[in-house]
Amino acid sequence: MLLEISGINTHYGRIHALKSVDLVVNEGELVALVGANGAGKTTLLRTLSGVQNATSGTIKFEGVDITRMTPHQRVAEGILQVPEGRQLFGPLSVEDNLRLGAYRRGGKPNDDIERMYASFPILKQKRHQPAGTLSGGQQQMVAIARALMAHPRLLLLDEPSMGLAPLLVGEIFNAVQGLKQQGTTIFLVEQNAYAALAIADRGYVLETGEVTLHDTGEALLASDRVKQAYLGL
Repeated sequence: MLLEISGINTHYGRIHALKSVDLVVNEGELVALVGANGAGKTTLLRTLSGVQNATSGTIKFEGVDITRMTPHQRVAEGILQVPEGRQLFGPLSVEDNLRLGAYRRGGKPNDDIERMYASFPILKQKRHQPAGTLSGGQQQMVAIARALMAHPRLLLLDEPSMGLAPLLVGEIFNAVQGLKQQGTTIFLVEQNAYAALAIADRGYVLETGEVTLHDTGEALLASDRVKQAYLGL
């Protein structure tokens, strides 16, 4: 078990955003968390990455309690987040953004950069272009590749399909599935339930801060409740 979340509660003032959330991610898995806007998905990622403090409960990573660790300590443990909205350094080139992803490791990241270009060939063509001038899908690829440059043990993806055209959504999820097949452990938070669950080993449904369903991705796709609430069927 790589990540274990037990009884996590998170508040914003008087607002009870997460309510006794239990969740597990095993090494090598792609686990999806789906839910509507306002369900608490991003709050859970913020709590996992240490940006938002949990009110109670525990978060364990490889058996170590990290609940009170700072964000930079969690990064050092190998937990990397690709934030909603990508948050690239727009004026810097694609390659400079990738190099910044390897900053904490030190050394020469050239081999890793070439691996990123192998995973995302379009980025090699755009390597000298300012990242802020790329299309939304290409910027998302840069954001994912930048996180991978840090050699994460666990990759947290927050709404990677947000704002993208349907064709680009397919490209991004194909890339995410490819990373999983290469051995990257991924926790994917996504409003597009169909796209997320279609590639997930397991999935959780979050509703108003509570986990209401948990099963394999395939079983959740077949669930009448998920079909009606999230797939429009």
